[in-house]
Amino acid sequence: MDEEFSVDPSQLLEAASEFSDQSGALSDTSAQEFLSRFPLPAIISALQTNADYPGLENALVDCLERIFRTKYGASLIPHYMPFVLVGLVADSQKVRRLACIAISSLLENTDKTIAVQLVLQHDVYPLLLSCCIDGDEQVAAASSEAIRNLAGYEEGLGIVLPASTSEATHLGNVAEKCSSLGRVRVLALIVRLFSASRSVASEVSRSGLLSLLEAEVRNTNDTLVTLSVLELIYELAEVEHSAEFVSKTSLLQLLSSVISNDAADSILRSRAMMIAGRFLSKENAFAFIDESSFRSVLSAIDRRFDFLESQEADECECALEALGQIGSSFQGATIILTTAPPTARHVVKAAFDRQQHGKQLAALHSLGNIAGENRTGNTVLLNSTAEDTLRSLIYDEASKTSKLTPSGLLLSVLQQDSEIRIAGYRVISGLVARPWCLTEIISKPEIIALVTNTHRETHKIGMENRHRCCEAIYKVFASSSKLMGDPAFADMASKLEEAIRRGPYGARKHAEAQPMVVTADRF
Repeated sequence: MDEEFSVDPSQLLEAASEFSDQSGALSDTSAQEFLSRFPLPAIISALQTNADYPGLENALVDCLERIFRTKYGASLIPHYMPFVLVGLVADSQKVRRLACIAISSLLENTDKTIAVQLVLQHDVYPLLLSCCIDGDEQVAAASSEAIRNLAGYEEGLGIVLPASTSEATHLGNVAEKCSSLGRVRVLALIVRLFSASRSVASEVSRSGLLSLLEAEVRNTNDTLVTLSVLELIYELAEVEHSAEFVSKTSLLQLLSSVISNDAADSILRSRAMMIAGRFLSKENAFAFIDESSFRSVLSAIDRRFDFLESQEADECECALEALGQIGSSFQGATIILTTAPPTARHVVKAAFDRQQHGKQLAALHSLGNIAGENRTGNTVLLNSTAEDTLRSLIYDEASKTSKLTPSGLLLSVLQQDSEIRIAGYRVISGLVARPWCLTEIISKPEIIALVTNTHRETHKIGMENRHRCCEAIYKVFASSSKLMGDPAFADMASKLEEAIRRGPYGARKHAEAQPMVVTADRF
């Protein structure tokens, strides 16, 4: 680097630290002003020759990161590609991360054609892949983001996902040569690409890269690796368009196998249940995933309950939660209630069993989902077969207890702790759409007294769920002219109307600001 670019490291350290500590987003003007005092070649020179100066590397990396993230800073990157290339293979992890961020900013803030041409011209992609595989966690995250940005352009997608499987940079070939950690990082990159957009996900699917996830699930030699891969599949399940492409793989069948595997670690079965539940909870799941896959997962979960009644509490809660996720959709709830015997029986039984708090809580939330608390319009009520089963399960469960009736069970739930009550409000909000449940609730004044008590809940989520419960009860009640005209229910209707009018947080009729005087603590 030329003499004219040398600068006093102590002066540069002070200025860079002050610049990096600025709050808020950095403007192009601020970046220009700083670089007019300390030209970019001088900063790069100091980073290369004075890296051992205490604190200087950290300050300069933070400073350059903020500069490169501005449009002005990004416009300079094409002129300093040799520096970026050296940074991508530097010994310093901080410098490697900075170089990855520079590529991301180049792709985000400059002309896409020029950016992709520079990536091709300088053979940047293999260096980004190396950063992803053997860099530290922060370097891997920054390089993955850069690769994801590159794949976001049609011209760049061909670089990241080459058509030929013989390419050295084909992710299947890269994963094959990696350590177990490297493979997991490649799989994480695949999931990240999949989540970028539907078009990129389509290319990931076409390239057969989802099969790498399948292979790792089949490999039971390393529990930690399998668990890491299951976490990645969970992220995949979160993607809106996942059902469309997962239906073309054997992932759901593999998840069913993990759930059914008595020899597998409980945590693996638990995660497999949650992932399957997430996939099958999507509204468009039935458009792509056949009913036999739904029933296969439900059958696997159902069989696990034979072993979970007295042990593996965490796994049991995961099983109940997975059923609730599946039952949140109209089609999912219908299947859960129409299998033979109905898988929903486990949910109803656990929902009113006070022996295990966590299990009951998971079951109540799941029952709320199945009952349609989170569905709207004509998707709340199910077909006649499913509705008859739901009613029978709840009445049968009530008959086995001292409460004898569904209203007695629901009252018991509302008399428990705050977490259970919140779940109880959700169950009532869903079930009350059924005439039989409305009859049970309005026949129990104690239930109305509890749900209309605006002082009962002290936390926001409890207040909101209690208020929604009042609205749900009143909506169904008011739809019946016969009930509305019955003087026996006039007081109840008035209580519901008042509770709804006050809103979820209206605990006092006339809330006013009150001065508060607190005496000082004295020693």
